Amino acid sequence: MRITHTTAIAAAAALLLAGLTACGPATDTGADARPTASATPAAKAPATSAATPTQEPSAAALPDMVGKGLQSAQDEAQAAGFYHLASHDALGRGRNQILDRGWKVCSQAPAAGTHSTDTKVDFGTVKLEEECPAGGDRGEPEKAGATMPDFVGKAVKVARQALDSSTSITVQDVSGQDRMVLVESNWQVCSTDPAAGAKLDGQPVTIEAVKFGENC
Repeated sequence: MRITHTTAIAAAAALLLAGLTACGPATDTGADARPTASATPAAKAPATSAATPTQEPSAAALPDMVGKGLQSAQDEAQAAGFYHLASHDALGRGRNQILDRGWKVCSQAPAAGTHSTDTKVDFGTVKLEEECPAGGDRGEPEKAGATMPDFVGKAVKVARQALDSSTSITVQDVSGQDRMVLVESNWQVCSTDPAAGAKLDGQPVTIEAVKFGENC
């Protein structure tokens, strides 16, 4: 049988077509073909906050700290649960207790006993080498009102603090040494002009003073 060139071409085309049909469509096996998880995040439970109840101050026994060093008294008070602490110069000189270990307790308020732990505890103190005031804690005078307070024997610093801040004050050394009054808590008032009991209406005030331990 004679096969012509045309017949051979037709046969080859038929075989090629049959092969393509048998293979079928290609399958994509890439990552994009895999199913994906839902992008919707899970709903979160609403946050809840429990209200913290207000803690009421408790009661505790406040020890008697009279006669102890100020630092020791403060430590003991805190150990008992009292943290609202203060101290002042029991001699009424208005000195600050900068180094607590250099001061001792002459009085305390409130006195020893059972108190609420939010109670303010105030210690009246003097320096270690000083004696506690025989007449009791002198404290510090209140602010001057319409009349001149009696500052005799008190520190110049205390007198200045008690007078209105707008008052013009002159302090003079009456010891005869003509010294400058620098640390006013170390100087005691001998007299004032105007005198105690006089009306205060903004006039200047003169304070005559000597150092503590000296005679006016």
